[in-house]
Amino acid sequence: MRSHYCGEITEKLVQETVTFCGWVHRRRDHGGVIFLDVRDREGLVQVVFDPDTVEAFNTADSVRSEYVIQVTGLVRPRPAGSENDNMTTGKIEILGKEINILNKANTPPFPLDDYSPVGEDVRLKYRYMDLRRDEMQHNLRFRHKVTMQIRNILDQQGFLDIETPILTRATPEGARDYLVPSRTHQGSFFALPQSPQLFKQLLMVSGFDRYYQIAKCFRDEDLRADRQPEFTQIDMEASFINEDDIMGAAESMAKAIFKEQLDIDLGDFPHMPYSEAMSRYGSDKPDLRIPMELVDVAEFLQDIEFKVFAGPAKDPKGRVAALKVPGGAELSRKQIDEYTKYVSIYGAKGLAWIKVNEIEKGVEGLQSPIIKFIGDDNTMKIMEKIEAKNGDIVFFGADKETIVNEALGALRVKLGLDLNMLTKEWAPLWVVDFPMFEETSDGGLTAIHHPFTAPSCSPEELKADPANALSRAYDMVLNGCELGGGSIRIHDQEMQKVVFEILKISEEEQQEKFGFLLDALQFGAPPHGGLAFGLDRLIMLMTGADSIREVIAFPKTQSAACVMTAAPGEVPAKNLREVGIQVRAKETK
Repeated sequence: MRSHYCGEITEKLVQETVTFCGWVHRRRDHGGVIFLDVRDREGLVQVVFDPDTVEAFNTADSVRSEYVIQVTGLVRPRPAGSENDNMTTGKIEILGKEINILNKANTPPFPLDDYSPVGEDVRLKYRYMDLRRDEMQHNLRFRHKVTMQIRNILDQQGFLDIETPILTRATPEGARDYLVPSRTHQGSFFALPQSPQLFKQLLMVSGFDRYYQIAKCFRDEDLRADRQPEFTQIDMEASFINEDDIMGAAESMAKAIFKEQLDIDLGDFPHMPYSEAMSRYGSDKPDLRIPMELVDVAEFLQDIEFKVFAGPAKDPKGRVAALKVPGGAELSRKQIDEYTKYVSIYGAKGLAWIKVNEIEKGVEGLQSPIIKFIGDDNTMKIMEKIEAKNGDIVFFGADKETIVNEALGALRVKLGLDLNMLTKEWAPLWVVDFPMFEETSDGGLTAIHHPFTAPSCSPEELKADPANALSRAYDMVLNGCELGGGSIRIHDQEMQKVVFEILKISEEEQQEKFGFLLDALQFGAPPHGGLAFGLDRLIMLMTGADSIREVIAFPKTQSAACVMTAAPGEVPAKNLREVGIQVRAKETK
């Protein structure tokens, strides 16, 4: 039906006759001459219809926005002064000879030729129209290029692309599973995989040595800008490797992708222990573009009478930290109140502050309602430790360590973005030496990653002091976003037994949830480890999109629904009976 794509018709084809197809992007009538901008996935081309070609002219006169047409015409240079250097086809136009309307179109729900932002619900309802926009076309084509490069890189490194099941059984991986009832085994359910974790370990036991998969994963959890109920993961696993091996392979791949697609050299990725990341930045995925750090100041506040500070300062599980914001003294009281409201999202009960006006005058040069509670001497010691300068504002967090870290860590990022404090465009790093376990609300321990992550100590050492044990886990972070994470896995039965004992997972529960993996470990499992990248998140960062919904063809809303297909939806009672399910009527209040 066509000889060329619209965006491929350039000055090299002048005086040639071409045929192309596409959508009418824009129609203009200039004094009896009709101009059509026709669009396909490769770009736009301008077509001119003169009244001399009566039939073609009349047809062109009848077309409207988003009509699907086929055009045959002669390529000619644009008149001098009318070239458009912003278009690949900007030096030529097509003198239309024939036009065929392949399909008419209703008035679009939003204009594509002069797009202005519309509500996301409208965009997602008419996603097939939204995807025609240049921005969305670019994002998905860019995603394709990155995916192809990933496949080529991993193939060259000896990784085998092997698919794993979508219908599997529920395993404990930190989020709720999406469940699928079985018709042939009524009362039993499949679970959609949160990751291919157990299967990729089995592939290592099977001797495939290096595996990868661009896998669909599913998690029934509360959503946000960088989360979806179904998402795509670049999954990797390898045998007979250590942390440096798998991290090196992942880092080299990330650097190659950025260099090829964006011509950006990420450089070598620094390594930072988890404890240092939490202490300095309040986050296990710190944004190193922002030149601010948290500083512990509890040492100056343990003996004051002000319990808001003294309590956490004395509590082994508490923290009192200061965040110095250069130039922040210009913030108004209204802005400070807005930031106070912001940190309350993370459980902070307030946001104390001190403005530094003239540090050389001592406390007389400071402005704050809390100095009288802290005391002049303690205040100046804090100012000295954080190296406060004129024009700074210092924010304080005092509470349980987790709350202070989350609140001040998030405030640090928000202030850095709001005040344009970024020192570089890209800041990658590895966060390593994660704790093996974290304490639960009832005083027990739970695995920070999953129960198959290997600790960095012996079984005896792990059993003796599990609360302080470190894991062989690692996360790749870019601009404050966790791009991927993984670990060296447990391949030794004795170590796996100790981990289960610490987690208080009984032998019966072990066999019920992942007995097939434990059985496999008895048949000569090699040392192995892996890593998984979030592909959606990677593309979001590389394209500068605000949300992963901008780089997924058909995403769900933040309520995990598809407004285009009206999913999820009710199903006929007959289908429910076939799988042995009865839906309870909604309770009316």
